[in-house]
Amino acid sequence: MSEFQKNMFDQIQNNSSINPEEILKVANSVQNADFSDEKTVRKLVKQLAKMADKPISQAKEDKIVKSITSNNMPTDMNTLSNIFKK
Repeated sequence: MSEFQKNMFDQIQNNSSINPEEILKVANSVQNADFSDEKTVRKLVKQLAKMADKPISQAKEDKIVKSITSNNMPTDMNTLSNIFKK
């Protein structure tokens, strides 16, 4: 694991108490996922919210799913972070 990846996982764990191994399991499970499929994306969003022990409103879930399925996800961490905070 690169230093960048280690720092990113440390930051995620500090901010959310999600174990980096859990993140890798999820990442491996969706490597070949169809992110244009709403059901697939919705399942992933719910799984991640549950892992983070963070309730997610239907409106926020819908917004995230729409952003991902329409291939309209931001690429910078600040914008991405703001989506999940709203």
